[in-house]
Amino acid sequence: MKSLRFVWSVVLMSLATVAFAQSDAHKMAEPKAPAPKSEAQTSFDAMKTLAGDWEGPVKTDMPVEAKVDIKPLHVSMRVTSRGNVLVHEFQEAGTPLDPAKYDHPVTMLYVDADRLTLVHYCDAGNRPRMTGKISPDGKTLEFEFADLSGSNTYGHMYHAVFTIIDSNHHTEDWTYMMPGDKPVHAHVDLQRAK
Repeated sequence: MKSLRFVWSVVLMSLATVAFAQSDAHKMAEPKAPAPKSEAQTSFDAMKTLAGDWEGPVKTDMPVEAKVDIKPLHVSMRVTSRGNVLVHEFQEAGTPLDPAKYDHPVTMLYVDADRLTLVHYCDAGNRPRMTGKISPDGKTLEFEFADLSGSNTYGHMYHAVFTIIDSNHHTEDWTYMMPGDKPVHAHVDLQRAK
């Protein structure tokens, strides 16, 4: 009889172990609800919708003595690094990619911890870093200056605003801080290139 009780105890313990193991396995197999996206990730996802080629005119408030013939811009944006980086490139529309003759600044956007970060690799030879926030309506992303790497001899990019009008139209407003802290603003009205 003792052996029967012993066997019965072992069977009950085995069944309990199997039941708990199956219960834990079931819990692990249950899909977890996705964590809510951070504001930085939501902002970055909005920026990624702008991937593609864009063209449009530029208006500036440059002083009259510094005015140059400003041609329409071509903007290329592409998502890379497994969706973790958005590369933004400016150039005059219709010009070849020749960095010896033409400006061709590159801007990288990515999420860094809890911030949407923009680093602008400027033709002035520096790299301003800005952090961005999305507007409550999800249509405007504004980037504030954080810090600067490289020389500030010729000034640096200081502020940027991207406004999404629709899937084929957006504007970009860039502020360049000239030496002596004199801001120059540029407004680019871009249509998706066909």
